[in-house]
Amino acid sequence: MKKIILFAAGALLIKSFSFSQNQFQVLAERPNEKTYKGIISREALVNDTSFKWYAENIKSYTPNVDAVAGLKKNADSIQLLTFMGTWCDDSQFIIPKFFTLIDAAGFSSDRVTLIGVDRSKKTLSHLAEALNIKNVPTIIVMKNGVEMGRVVEYGKYGLFDKELGEIINSIDKK
Repeated sequence: MKKIILFAAGALLIKSFSFSQNQFQVLAERPNEKTYKGIISREALVNDTSFKWYAENIKSYTPNVDAVAGLKKNADSIQLLTFMGTWCDDSQFIIPKFFTLIDAAGFSSDRVTLIGVDRSKKTLSHLAEALNIKNVPTIIVMKNGVEMGRVVEYGKYGLFDKELGEIINSIDKK
């Protein structure tokens, strides 16, 4: 029960931030490295010339068809909480592909919250700690304030979108 309340509180907090623009801190944890910590937008990543990796990592990616179908089917009933590190190689590889997948499904960006963590996997308001984020990227599928599943880094198959599709497509069976 406590976990459901934490998720509901987190979802409400995130929803309240989603109507605003970016709410993040910019940190320099290492030389020549920029870390965004807090609620960020895709546009912040795309428009920051420090993040050349974004454009590079969308090339030659074809979204998983089951994930696209699941996102379309559940477009009005789920939210995606996505934790990433702008400093993290896995996040730099997966997050641009994640947004390409979202676009392919026509999934509303209003239903996606992107949260940047620092190298200690901490974020503003201790949200990463409350949701037990240990590795990034982590994509959490939420429905009615309850976690339905999560993909951590590349997922159990080494293909984040395949596992994401399985989680989303299993929602009606739960």
